Amino acid sequence: MKISSLITNWYSKHKRDLPWRETKNPYFIWVSEVILQQTRIKQGIHYYNNFINKFPNIFALANTTLDEVMITWQGLGYYSRARNMHSTSKEIAENFNGQFPETFEELKKLKGIGDYTAAAIASFAFNKAVPVVDGNVFRVLARLYGIYESTQLSSGKKIFYQKANELIDIKDPATYNQAIMEFGALQCTPKNPNCSSCPLNLICFAFIHNTISELPLKKAKIKKRNRYFYFIHITYKNHLFIEKRNRNDIWEMLYQFPLIELNEETDIKTILSHPKWIKLFETINYKLNPKLIKKKHILSHQNIFSSFIKIEILNINDYLKNNYIKTTIKDIKNYSIPRLIESYIQQLDK
Repeated sequence: MKISSLITNWYSKHKRDLPWRETKNPYFIWVSEVILQQTRIKQGIHYYNNFINKFPNIFALANTTLDEVMITWQGLGYYSRARNMHSTSKEIAENFNGQFPETFEELKKLKGIGDYTAAAIASFAFNKAVPVVDGNVFRVLARLYGIYESTQLSSGKKIFYQKANELIDIKDPATYNQAIMEFGALQCTPKNPNCSSCPLNLICFAFIHNTISELPLKKAKIKKRNRYFYFIHITYKNHLFIEKRNRNDIWEMLYQFPLIELNEETDIKTILSHPKWIKLFETINYKLNPKLIKKKHILSHQNIFSSFIKIEILNINDYLKNNYIKTTIKDIKNYSIPRLIESYIQQLDK
């Protein structure tokens, strides 16, 4: 029996019931694939259903505001995905009459749609014979064929895509692509794969040569940057102050408390002498809570060591009035905020 048939037979017995598998709608498939990048299935289902309920079609997404998209996306992280989706929805609505391009090559021209997502839409929505290669597929192919090439190198990716092309079922590529991805997620898992019940164990290089733990090659560890954020939670007559992050950095277009960022951890005395603190509170009388609430937030490329400083002001100056948005704890839900700040606010309610 062909390898593709063995995998699709396995899939017919073991596949999970996921909402985006019951549709050929390219919009639904696109939303699911973007959400599932860097997101676990269990969490992804909740966000997918919420997103589709809020924006049921490409026009609904295109016609809403970016702030509304960011609020809906809040907590998923990797916010550039949401910004790209909003931009691409406008392009499809305006330039393609709301219809997704059907080919891998045309889909790749859209903002935020790379090889993987373009292949997924072309395959799952339009049944194009394009291999969908994610981390699960890389792992299956590496073990099955004994590929000791890094997926981080273009030469390695070329080998993997060549093998993926050889395996794809031309008659039903959509089912096959779903099957091999699911096979990697449930059967050929990163740790402790169930090789004894695997339908490919008699032809699997890694199983035969006892090299399962060696394949695929481990990715080089990313050297993380440490950043030290000092958020200033200012209260004034039941109000607080926030600002939008507009620079090209993490949490772009999200809202935050006034921030002082330093290169190292410091004490409250140093913060009080910082130029930004002085500018913020010039001519202002305030009561400072000396206790800092500290939180650590781990991202893929950096660690955020944050401290929240709570301060009550008794009057307000022009700088604060003109450069920050005044809102309340209750109404802050109308703004998209990083999960770190959301966690802090939730802690205040307890």
